[in-house]
Amino acid sequence: MSSPKSTNKVASGHLYKYSFTSSSLGGLETNINVFVPSSSSSSSSSSKVPVLYYLSGLTCTEDNAAQKGGFFNAAADAGVAIVFPDTSPRGAKIDGEDDSYDFGSGAGFYLNATKQPWSKHYNMYDYITKELPAKVDQLGLGIDTSRASIFGHSMGGHGALTLYLRNPGQYRSCSAFSPICNPTACPWGEKAFKGYLQNPADEASQYDATLLVSSLSPAERPLDILIDSGTADDFYKQNQLLPEHFQNAVRERGYDDQRVQVRLQDGYDHSYYFISTFAPEHIKWHAKFLHN
Repeated sequence: MSSPKSTNKVASGHLYKYSFTSSSLGGLETNINVFVPSSSSSSSSSSKVPVLYYLSGLTCTEDNAAQKGGFFNAAADAGVAIVFPDTSPRGAKIDGEDDSYDFGSGAGFYLNATKQPWSKHYNMYDYITKELPAKVDQLGLGIDTSRASIFGHSMGGHGALTLYLRNPGQYRSCSAFSPICNPTACPWGEKAFKGYLQNPADEASQYDATLLVSSLSPAERPLDILIDSGTADDFYKQNQLLPEHFQNAVRERGYDDQRVQVRLQDGYDHSYYFISTFAPEHIKWHAKFLHN
């Protein structure tokens, strides 16, 4: 994986695309995009830059957010690298894998599947939390993976929240655009968990941000989370996202609204127009923690 498949100069830095065979994904090839600001240096540990992992939503690949998210100028100004992984394994050749947009290809839900035949390949949780940082370290791009935060959109917002909540110390902060906040209580999550998990009644709670935060306390586990959802988002109106459920849970646990912020943005929808509007603010917010 030493040579990138492509390189594009952007915001005075570079966006690299790499492919590699993933052990977490059962030996399938997967792609990542990596933005590296011009301030990074692989030759000096003191000039390495921190990293943000961006998890995309249903139907997306590693390219959608890189091409349409509007992240790079803000990331360059903040001196932060961004890694964009794919949203699922590709080419597992499982029956039904490509039958619907919200399950299978493009819909890995950032979990470890326990139900056959999905369990061999659909292990996005292990891939993101364990294998991907190791791969980024191997690239020699001047990225300090010990200083990391995570964010994402929709299904990827769900992933960012659950990975952050389940891995204390691995990510310094978490933010999300239109995340699926309570997937055990919405159609998207119910379908995914029933399909991927052998015992969803017992296993699904570990992939539900609202349920996870309900077992935490500010004294034992401080949190730094920023969530933005649009009020004109059709999926918000259809109760797929349920940000209020998450907000109610964190308030019940005694978390400060300034450290765990859930904001409803009037008139915005689910699209990259919404994401790109608030992307610079999210990057700047993460940079406070990454450079501290």
